[in-house]
Amino acid sequence: MSEPTGGRLVVVGNGMVGQRLVEALREHDTDRRWQVTVLSEEPRRAYDRVALSSYFDGATATELDLVEPGCYETPGYALHLDEAVTGIDRAARTVTTSRHRVFGYDALVLATGSAPFVPPVPGRDLPGCFVYRTLEDLDAIRAAAKQAATRTRGRRAGLVIGGGLLGLEAARALRLLGLSPHVVELGPRLMPLQVDEGGGAVLRALIEDLGVTVHLSTSVAALSREHDGGMLATLADGAELDVDLVVFSAGVRPRDQLARDTDLAIGQRGGVLVDDGCVTSDSAIFAVGECACVGGRVHGLVAPGYAMAEVLADRLLGGTASFTGADTSTKLKLMGVDVASFGDALAATPGALEVTVTNPVRRSYAKLVVSDDATTVLGGVLVGDASKYAGLRPLVGRALPGDPVAMIAPVGDGAGAGAGALPADAQVCSCHAVTKDTITAAIADRDLSDVAGIKACTRAGTGCGSCVPLLRTLLAESGVAVGTALCEHFDHTRAELFAFARVEGIATFTDLIQRHGRGRGCDLCKPVVASILASLDHGHILDGEQAALQDSNDHVLANIQRNGTYSVVPRVPGGEITPAKLIAIGEVARDFGLYTKITGGQRIDLLGARIEQLPAIWRRLVEAGFESGHAYGKALRTVKSCVGSTWCRYGVQDSVSLAIELELRYRGIRSPHKIKAGVSGCARECAEAQSKDIGVIATEHGWNLYVGGNGGFRPRHADLLLTDVDTATLVRTIDRFIMFYIRTADRLQRTAGWVESLSAGGVDGLAYLRSVLVDDALGIAAELDAAMARHVERYQDEWAAVLADPQRLRRFASFVNAPDLPDPSVAFVTERGQPRPVPLPVPVPAPVRRAGTVAALEVIR
Repeated sequence: MSEPTGGRLVVVGNGMVGQRLVEALREHDTDRRWQVTVLSEEPRRAYDRVALSSYFDGATATELDLVEPGCYETPGYALHLDEAVTGIDRAARTVTTSRHRVFGYDALVLATGSAPFVPPVPGRDLPGCFVYRTLEDLDAIRAAAKQAATRTRGRRAGLVIGGGLLGLEAARALRLLGLSPHVVELGPRLMPLQVDEGGGAVLRALIEDLGVTVHLSTSVAALSREHDGGMLATLADGAELDVDLVVFSAGVRPRDQLARDTDLAIGQRGGVLVDDGCVTSDSAIFAVGECACVGGRVHGLVAPGYAMAEVLADRLLGGTASFTGADTSTKLKLMGVDVASFGDALAATPGALEVTVTNPVRRSYAKLVVSDDATTVLGGVLVGDASKYAGLRPLVGRALPGDPVAMIAPVGDGAGAGAGALPADAQVCSCHAVTKDTITAAIADRDLSDVAGIKACTRAGTGCGSCVPLLRTLLAESGVAVGTALCEHFDHTRAELFAFARVEGIATFTDLIQRHGRGRGCDLCKPVVASILASLDHGHILDGEQAALQDSNDHVLANIQRNGTYSVVPRVPGGEITPAKLIAIGEVARDFGLYTKITGGQRIDLLGARIEQLPAIWRRLVEAGFESGHAYGKALRTVKSCVGSTWCRYGVQDSVSLAIELELRYRGIRSPHKIKAGVSGCARECAEAQSKDIGVIATEHGWNLYVGGNGGFRPRHADLLLTDVDTATLVRTIDRFIMFYIRTADRLQRTAGWVESLSAGGVDGLAYLRSVLVDDALGIAAELDAAMARHVERYQDEWAAVLADPQRLRRFASFVNAPDLPDPSVAFVTERGQPRPVPLPVPVPAPVRRAGTVAALEVIR
């Protein structure tokens, strides 16, 4: 197009892309050549639709607002809300609005976005059917869920039609509102446009672990209203779902009706047809975002829309920028489940090779797609662990920097792909097209010292946020000491927050964030603060505000299993159990149809309990003398023991008695991560104490104390802290070790990593620990002793406390569809005489995907 002379610019729509265009013009149109009028049919100005679901996490409409302060107070910029454009007169170059006003234009931009697609399902217009698109939609869904809670029946379920990215967000929202979600997806897997078969299988297993029932390769045939106000959904395969409400999330369609009405060219599958300068078939009219069809494609993500907005702003000011495509990578964290895809995720490029790493134990799947000559990164899929995403996504289209297996192996298993592997012009932030060299230059030129500074200067990290980890890496590689803030809501470490809560007597999350943080918190900081408050003995974890902070397992004091049932693990101190208690456990397992398994910590795990059965199971166990084993919490799990000198001919000390004493002393104590302990009665080490966080081995003269060991994914041998000490000294030192760990460790840091982190100034962590715990180098030994004494004195069994409180018991009935009947989606088979869940396979992709490809590399860990 020829260089515009400026004049009247009318923008139809004030969504994320329309607002981005306005901001780009404000930034670059320094001569104020354009007088900008924005017309929006919505009653509120632009807000962050990418973060729409955070509305159910407590974010307000004000916090989601995207309009910069003073934007429309700038001379020449005006925003008219709740005023839709109803017609365009191309000859007169005017638009008419729903308020019967007429605005003239020299350039017109259509930024009308898209509309939810609602399949032609009979009953789709019934009350109780919603779409998931605007804040008003979410308000309506919230109100319907609240109304459903007043009905006197056991339904409490919601249906989401569509298993794509937004559909899973909607399922999460229903779960937060207290409904049991069902997701129906026509395709063979969840998120079919983003993940492949292998990733889809892992994703389904992870999502179903969290209480979401998934129905694949089917559709909803009909919806009908029932007499009690609920709904009956009939699926194409004949299944019937009794639900309270239905959310349609089956994709979107470009809103191109204005263009159709004025005879502008339309794409074959819809969308206003534009060239690479965002110009329509009328040279005075432009289109950007989800309503535009460029290169034969309509983009449904915000990053391409932002790129179009930047191109159009340049063109309006006389530039020659062109839209050449944009990053369509996606990253989702849903209910703690990481999912990411980037580039050619489905390996559609001819001859593409797929390298996969499947880890059924960790429930993770990773795939890297490379060119047929294995030299170029084309794309990838990550499910269950997306920690590699920030470093891999910018490599798309670039040379493969190393071994592809190492690049996608779990953290700690290979070199991976860090910021150093990225060329200077690699795009780090896809939402705002910010490159690595732009960020590193800003860090150097503006002396930036934190991620917030990078965001303010470059906009990187202000979109979806998936590049924020890489921003921290770039800071570190630029020689900047990266802060240790817990998250964006707290500028402090976990240890600092613990100190604030302890010293200031803070007993609620609200009080802590008001004094020392900002915002409403997130899935990262809430469980951390919950653990801190529990460590400080601030009431039962299911009371008041505390309940909303807990991780999924702590919410119900049980471990959720892959088929949506729960496991119950009563405490068996030291592994010692009477015949009467063994019989009681057997009777409970028999009467409730549970699967029983001896654990590695010398306890008995009862698996397959439905949530409404938990209180009844607990009651039977409590009456038999059992209590919670805290298998669900970041707390002491077990103190394993051998039979010691009581029975063993090699034993030199009574390991069973000591193990029982320690387990009863530390039971229920909340900590940054789980704690396991072991006591061996001699050097033969039958209790495997040296692989535990706390390990005790008997000697002829007393006890040796080992600390900082763990098994699991990254095993570490424990370090010898004390030798030949008496029982009183041993217990006192363990008291201090645990309390010092609780006070100073980082979030989700095992004692192994914590001990290593204590090394500083040439002093190793073990020597420093010994000086603090034994020599009282910090003068806090008395405080640590007193803290443990308070814990021992105030301990109460969490199961018994729930059973004694009707209000707490309500939690175990309000989320169940049919309190007295088994959930029909939970199925069992009999194997070796015990009930087992119907297997949910995690298929491994075929070794050879197509002719001309190499065999996929499978790494099973």
